Amino acid sequence: MEFGICFKGFVSHDRARTLVKQAEDAGFDYCWFYDSHILWRECYPAIAMCMEHTSRIKFAPCVTNPNARDWSLAASLFGSLAKQSGGRFEVGLGRGDSSVRVMGKKPATLARVAEFTTKVKAMVRGEEVMYGECPEPVQFPWAEGYELPVYIGAYGPMALKTAGEVGDGVILQIGEPALIKWLADQAIAAGVEAGRDMSNFKIIAAAPAYFGDRESCVESTKWFPAMVGNHVADIVEKYGTDSGLVPKSLTDYIEKRKGYDYSKHGQSDNPYLDFITPEIVESFCVLGEAEQHIVKLNHLKEAGTTQFNIYLDNGDEENIIAQYGEHIIPHFKG
Repeated sequence: MEFGICFKGFVSHDRARTLVKQAEDAGFDYCWFYDSHILWRECYPAIAMCMEHTSRIKFAPCVTNPNARDWSLAASLFGSLAKQSGGRFEVGLGRGDSSVRVMGKKPATLARVAEFTTKVKAMVRGEEVMYGECPEPVQFPWAEGYELPVYIGAYGPMALKTAGEVGDGVILQIGEPALIKWLADQAIAAGVEAGRDMSNFKIIAAAPAYFGDRESCVESTKWFPAMVGNHVADIVEKYGTDSGLVPKSLTDYIEKRKGYDYSKHGQSDNPYLDFITPEIVESFCVLGEAEQHIVKLNHLKEAGTTQFNIYLDNGDEENIIAQYGEHIIPHFKG
């Protein structure tokens, strides 16, 4: 199993640089940054900076979207970061939740997500590409054939289908093994149906981790199910609670949800946390002492997870990285 860490844009550049170097030394494989350019600072300057202070760890947005940038600009940005880092740049992609909704706009369609994936990958390879309303094809003369991995964030049936059909993996913002398996199986089945080789398809579970007693763990991570609930609410609105397409365990926990404040997206001071119970937090996150982390991560691995990406947002980042480097990562990497 691979391991990653994920930052929001309010982490200072000095601290981000220090934490990423610590994570690389601890054995982490990936560093992800939220890409939501209004709520937080632009993530790509921070990624470029951290690349210069590391040699092995890979970087990616978690997640970008098709509507924030012109596609040739996005492809040039991604290809340039991959080139200057020696192939250590990859992409997490979604429809565009907080990034566009905070401006009152709608997220991209899944058809647009799929087209963005295939055409941006082609541009980064160096192929000639037509897209949108551009009257002339785009081709980068400096491209050298880099195969850009793109992992698609998904929850709903159609998004999972898209991830399986065109993505190199799927990002699942949840740490519940049974739900990971249920979601991942749909993406993999869609890829198989499309005739793809899914043997290297990555299943990335993204969720907070925290060490300590139950009360402190729950208090430090309860923002996460609220953020997840915001996505699940969209799915329930589209498919309903009785369609059989969404597990009852997901629909039940958002029954008392009253709203969501995008200006506090993914933050512990979001005002809409009252519907979150300790049991939900424990289900969705990886909490407790090191032994408890190992047990749950083994369950996640058995469910198909290939990478656990830790959302760092609680003020205890150095300790979490150190604990994983000393007690957790060696257990899974021998």
